[in-house]
Amino acid sequence: MKTLPKHKIINDPIYGFITVPSKLVFSLMEHKYFQRLRRISQMGFSYIVYPGAHHTRFHHALGAMFLMQKAVQVLQSKGVIISEKEEEALYIAILLHDIGHGPFSHAMEHSIVESVSHEQISLLFMEFLNTKFNKQLTLAIQLFKNEYPRKFLHQLVSGQLDMDRLDYLKRDSFYTGVPEGTVNAQRLITMLNVKDDELVVEEKGIYSVENFLVARRLMYWQVYLHKTGVVAEQLLVRILKRAKQLVARGENLPASSNLQFFLQNNITIDDFSEEVLETFAQLDDYDIISAMKLWIDNDDFVLKNLSQMLLNRNLLKVKVKTKPFSARKVEKKCCKLIERYSITKEEASFFVFTGRLENQAYSMKKDTINLLQRNGEIIEVAKASDQLNLEALSKSVVKYYFCYPKNNKDS
Repeated sequence: MKTLPKHKIINDPIYGFITVPSKLVFSLMEHKYFQRLRRISQMGFSYIVYPGAHHTRFHHALGAMFLMQKAVQVLQSKGVIISEKEEEALYIAILLHDIGHGPFSHAMEHSIVESVSHEQISLLFMEFLNTKFNKQLTLAIQLFKNEYPRKFLHQLVSGQLDMDRLDYLKRDSFYTGVPEGTVNAQRLITMLNVKDDELVVEEKGIYSVENFLVARRLMYWQVYLHKTGVVAEQLLVRILKRAKQLVARGENLPASSNLQFFLQNNITIDDFSEEVLETFAQLDDYDIISAMKLWIDNDDFVLKNLSQMLLNRNLLKVKVKTKPFSARKVEKKCCKLIERYSITKEEASFFVFTGRLENQAYSMKKDTINLLQRNGEIIEVAKASDQLNLEALSKSVVKYYFCYPKNNKDS
């Protein structure tokens, strides 16, 4: 692997010093599209629940690249041939895997753009950068899209035990202060191997895998699907949807020009020209926060109150249970709100709503985690484990939530 003329290192609170592996990787890190990730929170509004969770997608991307470097070193030491080009492509693919995230990470996908995932936008960014860097990202894009014949390379970027998951669990656990999410990422990486072009874990690493899957389940319930974090994200989705409604009716809402563009236009994946991508690249968390600070003075009941709720952490009440809430109960809360504030049913629906939460720590149906036994045979981890809960972790658990204003007395 080519080295930089000057040794480039970054000090990370999780892993210590991270070395930048090549000139191309450094150039990509310096690009404005990647630097934008410094202004995109890794965990959305989770800091409303966990005050320390202010780390960014920039932190995470560097951490995932560091773990990828360790994985390449481990596999090469075990005789797995990875060329210099494949190695650099792995670093680029994992570095840019989240470059398409919008403000506050996932909320953008359900409000400003029309059903466009961050993975799709990440790919658009990668393809655009590929033209700017003389097609040097072509192999990385093939790995990202799982179009390269060596399957284990894609599994390192996107799979059940990819470097993305290993970093975000460890990093999010650190910044939230939730110890249940702690995983020994480097121990797991040390146990990786390749068999028949598939990524496998050596048999002695089974307990590290079990810990990883249990940690993943616990982090989803305690952090990613925490009911307060969920209602905060839902408020942001509804704020942006309401803003789009008002703009469509001809109201001139104050906002940055980049945010204005997405409020004024219904953008689908087919609309992402280079110009639209450039405008998207100018959006970050600060556009949203500054807009909400202006919108709290708006005359619209919905936009004003939702913005105040989110900025001041005066959130909706949220109840969670294992069965769906009855339509009658939702209707009752809605009617009370309509009567109290003389608003329409549509307006009330921004404050009274239900949804579902789903948690599946491990999927046994696709891309399973396989163990390499001492006799050379492969066995799926849930079958090899003496922990009965691993099969339980493969089952999807669904819960339902119901949100409504706190000053509506429960009935």
